[in-house]
Amino acid sequence: MFGLAGKLYTYSTGMKQHLYVNQPDLVREMNQCITLDLGKPTYITNKLAPMLGNGILRANGLSWSQQRKLVAAEFFKDKVKGMVGLMIESAQPLLRKWEQLIESQGSATAEVKVDVDLRGFSADVISRVCFGHSYSKGKEVFSKLRSIQKAMSKHGGFLFGLSSFRDKLSFTSKKQNEITSLEKEIESLIWELVEERKRECSEASSSEKDLMQLLLEAAMTDQSLGKDFSKRFIVDNCKNIYFAGHETTAVAASWCLMLLALHPEWQTRLRSEVAELCPNGIPDADSVALMKTGAMVIQEVLRLYPPAAFVSREAYEDIQIGNLNVPKGVCLWTLIPTLHRDPEIWGPDANEFKPERFSEGVSKACKFPHAYVPFGLGTRLCLGKNFALVQLKVVLALIISKFSVSLSPNYRHSPAYRMIVEPGHGVDILIQKI
Repeated sequence: MFGLAGKLYTYSTGMKQHLYVNQPDLVREMNQCITLDLGKPTYITNKLAPMLGNGILRANGLSWSQQRKLVAAEFFKDKVKGMVGLMIESAQPLLRKWEQLIESQGSATAEVKVDVDLRGFSADVISRVCFGHSYSKGKEVFSKLRSIQKAMSKHGGFLFGLSSFRDKLSFTSKKQNEITSLEKEIESLIWELVEERKRECSEASSSEKDLMQLLLEAAMTDQSLGKDFSKRFIVDNCKNIYFAGHETTAVAASWCLMLLALHPEWQTRLRSEVAELCPNGIPDADSVALMKTGAMVIQEVLRLYPPAAFVSREAYEDIQIGNLNVPKGVCLWTLIPTLHRDPEIWGPDANEFKPERFSEGVSKACKFPHAYVPFGLGTRLCLGKNFALVQLKVVLALIISKFSVSLSPNYRHSPAYRMIVEPGHGVDILIQKI
């Protein structure tokens, strides 16, 4: 049925059969496939349980469909617009820290590891969105989730079905006990916050309610959810929102600053746009929507360094994708960086940073627009797409309007896969006050 053909081939890992798909027309077919018989590979989702529970990123079938219906409404564009002020507030400590660092060193420039500071900023944003005035306790939850992520990323071979016997031996009972303990601590912290929200829900107006309250109300009013599922829905989706809304955005912002540091002409263009749209240097929902240069830069960064390395699906029943008959149990893989850097799709400059390719939007940026998938495919497109793009525009506008950035000699370029594609040694940047 399948042959070795470069962009379409099969391989096996033990008893598991895999189909690698990087042909644009078949990626489009996968994108348009709406059947619940195509979902996340079970051998992967089983391993991700400590990190994601049974939340929307890990769920499949009717459970996923049900959760998506409840969560999606909280990330509509109109709701995200209302979060811009919160994002600006969360960025202030970072901006002050960098200004004070320059002053304390008594020089024109200072060196910062921007990925560390951006992770703190992003954690603050998502903590405020999720937990409102209890965001400090929310940050404790996220710190523990980060520890689980680090522990699991050391054994990432399982994501490709490549776990070796040595991997299994090294994943000691001590490490498993550590993860289990963190799981329990996280669940306890989140549920403590949920109980607080239950007492507050009746007193808060809809404009004051944070994401946890809104999810809690959605779960409580949906008659199709049982009591036990409602609790798990809240706890697990708080975990999922952390991972999807915090780690990925912080890493994307880090790659943005790295590439802007290498391309000062795009810094200048972005700074000019911010000055024109935001005379006081502070963006709002309207100015963010008008940031064309900012959008082009972000789209190009997400093309070159998409946070997710791959899209994976498993056929739960025999299904048809394009002209392919995919048997039950076969796992399909699409490597996003390969699609995003394919010269046949993007042209001979596919490996170059050229935001201008997006000047007329994604539809005109390449030969096969459906091959641009930084936020995933089809019905499982990232729910937080609008949230992430707005947050990236806000933080870049605030930073570039106050600082010029250049790459530190200490920077070592080493993209690493740790459940997402992040800078292996961080991003060392030299900042200078404007």
